Amino acid sequence: MIRIEPRQAPSRLMTLGIPVLSAVVALALAAIPLAFAGAGIATAYQEMFKGIFGSVFAFTEMLTRATPLIFTGLAAALAFRARLWNIGAEGQLYLGAMAAVAVGAGAVDAPGFVLIPLVILFGCAAGAVGMAVPTVLKSRFGADEVVTTLLLNFVILIFLQMMLEGPLKDPMGLGWPQSPPILDQGMLPPLMDRMRVHSGFIIALVAAGVAQFMLVRSVWGFKLRAVGENAAAARHAGIRVNRSMMSVALVSGALAGMAGVSEVAGLKGYLTADLSPGFGYTGIVVAMLAGLSPAGVVVSALFIASVFVGADSMSRAMGVSSYLADLVVSMSLICVLIGGFTARYRITRVKPLRGEGA
Repeated sequence: MIRIEPRQAPSRLMTLGIPVLSAVVALALAAIPLAFAGAGIATAYQEMFKGIFGSVFAFTEMLTRATPLIFTGLAAALAFRARLWNIGAEGQLYLGAMAAVAVGAGAVDAPGFVLIPLVILFGCAAGAVGMAVPTVLKSRFGADEVVTTLLLNFVILIFLQMMLEGPLKDPMGLGWPQSPPILDQGMLPPLMDRMRVHSGFIIALVAAGVAQFMLVRSVWGFKLRAVGENAAAARHAGIRVNRSMMSVALVSGALAGMAGVSEVAGLKGYLTADLSPGFGYTGIVVAMLAGLSPAGVVVSALFIASVFVGADSMSRAMGVSSYLADLVVSMSLICVLIGGFTARYRITRVKPLRGEGA
């Protein structure tokens, strides 16, 4: 007979090693569809590596792709730590982008040191509101936040399309559904000349560091973790569970909104309905791969961004489908889930009692 037993406490080596092993296994499994596609596996991975580290431009493109993933990964990781299942980071990203455009495209004419903080502030506030609504519905009426946050994504996208055909439509856009451009002084400064990587990446790193410190070293982080471990016990200990839920919801939504700000004010300059290729949903994978650790989110986001950028380069060089990147990310998540189960439980073989099963 086989019995599944919970482990007392997984070792630190196992906790840190599972995400790394999951990434390695996912890359190894990706060799199977590569082989079926007729590509040389060694050459394919060599092209992927060159597409990430082969030039300064390639490396900075990876950092650019990682920036919104860090924000959405942090949004998911913090919310999930409190067992608040935020599946709406995609919609909150668009809310942040809309607010950034509404403020930065001419509504406020101010120098950069004033306009940039305003763009960030309004973008984060819009994302926070997008997560506050499902949290209120959960705490007051018991609504499942998985359903409400997921469905709000579609509501926000429809609202975005309406705004791009109405109040936010660029009169100089030749009829295309896009917003007016953000003023030059409202754009996040680039980190390198003639490269697309911008200061949003630095903001993302700072946000991850602050989140890690707050989660591990602050009273707020202790309450968040206590609510996530056992909300009933936390309430019995005097922690205001609903207040803690709302606080982490606001932070989570603000981080997702900042992802939208970084894309529209740091990279593209204007808003369209296809601003995000799914950064909000990929952020969930980033958070899970990081074990819900804010510091791990940075590493996880860099890995997934590397996979996407490297797969694009490999696709161009070898004629292999770029959807391989989605396959690697999906397999990484599956491997993380299997590894997480292995870390929490162990499978033991027990001898059946005499006469049992007779």
